[in-house]
Amino acid sequence: MTRPHAAPAGPDAGTTGRPAAPGDGATPAVTPPADLRHHLTTRLDGAARAWLDQALDEATAHPGAHGPISVWELRLAEAGRRCGPEHADAARVLILHAATADAEVLTRVYRQGTADERRAVLHALPHLVPGPEALPLVEDALRTNDTRLVAAALGPYGARHLDDHAWRHAVLKCLFTGVPVDLVADLARRARGDAELARMLGDYAAERTAAGRTVPEDLHRVLALAEAAPGADGPDTPHGKES
Repeated sequence: MTRPHAAPAGPDAGTTGRPAAPGDGATPAVTPPADLRHHLTTRLDGAARAWLDQALDEATAHPGAHGPISVWELRLAEAGRRCGPEHADAARVLILHAATADAEVLTRVYRQGTADERRAVLHALPHLVPGPEALPLVEDALRTNDTRLVAAALGPYGARHLDDHAWRHAVLKCLFTGVPVDLVADLARRARGDAELARMLGDYAAERTAAGRTVPEDLHRVLALAEAAPGADGPDTPHGKES
């Protein structure tokens, strides 16, 4: 197809949410918990490290769910204040991992939590839920206009369990809400040679061009993958693949 003029992706009117990228240099969904803890403790001050150690000890001592709310669930709410917003995602994922939260517990935490706590649950899924039981949480996040929830939903767990139809529409949502495709886990493998995805991207680009609007540069990156032969290696492999 003829390539329209490209521009950096940006949110369209009507979307909400803060920047999608994490702030501390680690990606909680793809970093093994032991490495994530080392990364975090080397960046926290003494008081924050002591708080995190206590929170993890409490979660280890009382895993799962105990009563209406477990003590470690209260620590999830404190993480931003105690560790700083740039480290809160990692701290919450570590607490959930120490509590060995299963799909049922994670669903409860997600349903009752703030947007920040919901994002942490999504980041924790690949570490804690091997099967598709928690897929409804991913689907719920993808229905929101919070770009950070959308990005977290498209981590390794979503890449593993979303069916082709839902995954294609999620990628398209990233393009029109401004979520960088670098944050979509396993994008190169799933997009490569996907003719239906290529058709959807082409239609979206044509609609924007007809309306006099620029086409996000990320669209061309994904379209190049979708138009490539299945299994072919390309020079532009987006980041965010599952490790």
